[in-house]
Amino acid sequence: MGLAGAAAEMSAGAPPAQPFPAERGREESGVVRREGVDLAWRRLPGQAPGVVFLPGFNSDMQGSKATELADWCAARGRAFLRFDYSGHGASGGRFEDGTIGTWLADAAAVIAAQSEGPQILVGSSMGGWMALLLASRGLVPVAGLIGIAAAPDFVTRIEAGLSEAARAEMAATGMWRRPSAYGDPYPITRRLLEEGRSHLLLGGPIPIAAPVRLLHGQQDPDVPWQLALEIAARVTTADAQVTLVKDGDHRLSRPQDLALLRRTLAALLGGEDA
Repeated sequence: MGLAGAAAEMSAGAPPAQPFPAERGREESGVVRREGVDLAWRRLPGQAPGVVFLPGFNSDMQGSKATELADWCAARGRAFLRFDYSGHGASGGRFEDGTIGTWLADAAAVIAAQSEGPQILVGSSMGGWMALLLASRGLVPVAGLIGIAAAPDFVTRIEAGLSEAARAEMAATGMWRRPSAYGDPYPITRRLLEEGRSHLLLGGPIPIAAPVRLLHGQQDPDVPWQLALEIAARVTTADAQVTLVKDGDHRLSRPQDLALLRRTLAALLGGEDA
């Protein structure tokens, strides 16, 4: 089945569109069914190009960056789409069954079903890897890309950092529960690491023609900020810019970080009021 989700279809059991808080206009919600799994989405109709938010690993579409962008787009009549990968948030499926390829196919299916024309992809952490893959493989039409602590190829860094005990646990059970500074430990499966090698980007040029903006905190304990410089060097577009936030962490969710995200998006859209 193609990544663009030829088999993706609106679930017959999808919930009807629901109104959300007034500051987000009338955000619609529903599911796209892909390979028997319901993928939850929320969407604002509006002006093109639309904005798509891609969450990070073990995150969801309810985070502060996603809701900030929803509010910002609603106030300006800009189309906006956010969603949860399978095994994440409001979507069906089990997190431990997911792989980079699975979540990439999820993203392509929802974007194809719930947006029209070129989009500005905004990806946080793993979502940045997803955005780079979607753009470089031509899976969705892209007008621009913003990476927030973008983390392409993160499976290789996880695997390289496994302790002997973690390797033994994974060999015995196929899974290791990784401690997290943001909540409960979460499963890292052998299949996630092995399948992820099929989607590595940092071994050569990344063919993207659209403008690329990369935001990264220099106090990020999870993804080294130097990675943003490497991504900028590897994307083939000449229109690539990196913004480093000296005191910024991985999430970049403080008020000043969200203001930077708004300014970056506004500039990509031709100087709209941030």
